[in-house]
Amino acid sequence: MPQGIEEHTGARIARARKTRHLTQRELADRSHVSYSTLTKVEQGNLPASPSVIGALARALSVPVSDLTGQPYIEELRRDQLDGLIQPIREALDVYDLGLDPEVAPRGLDELHGDTERLCALVRATDLKTAAAELPGLVHEATAAAYTDGSDRSWQILASTYRTAYDVTAKLGYADLCTVALDRVEWAAQRASDPVLSGMRQYMRALVYLRSAQYGTGHRLVRMGMSTMEQAPPSRERDVVTGQLHLGAAVLSARSKDGDTADAHLAAAERIASRTGEAVRTHWLAFGPTNVRVHKVSTLAERDLFPEAVAAAKDLSLPDDWPPSRVSHHHAEVARAQLWMGRTKESFDSLRKARQVAPQQTRYHPLVRETYTGLAHARRSMPETFTGFGSWLGM
Repeated sequence: MPQGIEEHTGARIARARKTRHLTQRELADRSHVSYSTLTKVEQGNLPASPSVIGALARALSVPVSDLTGQPYIEELRRDQLDGLIQPIREALDVYDLGLDPEVAPRGLDELHGDTERLCALVRATDLKTAAAELPGLVHEATAAAYTDGSDRSWQILASTYRTAYDVTAKLGYADLCTVALDRVEWAAQRASDPVLSGMRQYMRALVYLRSAQYGTGHRLVRMGMSTMEQAPPSRERDVVTGQLHLGAAVLSARSKDGDTADAHLAAAERIASRTGEAVRTHWLAFGPTNVRVHKVSTLAERDLFPEAVAAAKDLSLPDDWPPSRVSHHHAEVARAQLWMGRTKESFDSLRKARQVAPQQTRYHPLVRETYTGLAHARRSMPETFTGFGSWLGM
């Protein structure tokens, strides 16, 4: 059965708490989450923020995914995406077997074109097409790397592994996206490419951000910064360094360290003033726009919801900005609006997220949490609200 409204994160938290034989007061004290917030989250009256989910997961000694319910298997099956995961897993597993005599790779230019096209598909959130094509491309790029042996061939292979990370992370397969990042580093070392290695540390930091291990995330960012110092000066190096600062800003904000978050945002803003909009440089969407979007995100992570909504109102996103980033931004704004009691505006933001990037929105835990909170204010919601929930599988 698809996940219902009653099967929200708060319900999973309550179930895990009772398994640990803890009262709500005991869990609140152990997690440093206020008793009022915990009771409202367990009842589904308020969306569980990522920082609250992380604190409760640590206190309960369970993975964050146990509380969010990811991956959403029933919905993946309904969208015929679950069957695409195993071929990706198998493609990632043959990295060290050398040349496959049954695979005849195309030229590097064609392979590079396909790796860029798949990156673009992920940014457009066409996850199904990207996931279907990815295993074959990984096998072909692996054969090309072993055959050609040039730095460029290993860089192309690293790009396919990066796409595997993107797809599996968005679909909620935390274990598999970690494997993909290990493969990125394996290929980056063979390509002698410190920028790829630095980018991989940024993505590793995001994995630890999602699992609420903020200290480790900060260590990975620092390691990434150190790695970037080994790269020759270039716009590419600046872009990845700037993105590392943005990752550190969110990590700091989620740790409720506003001063450090602001310092990293300021550093990223200085770099963005040099690079300008660099949407396609490693497909990180870095630039002045992303700095402003992360400003909204860090305010929301610090529970400064009115400030986050005000910053979002003054933000104009370029028409050619990646749908994946646009959708994520709308989801974050929706949560902030819900916490302010602006339910209709919150639902409008969720609908914008869906319109821009439907596949990503369906599997976004923040969207599901916000929808659950809105469900408790259903009397004031439009008729389309129930249809949105059916589409989510809730």
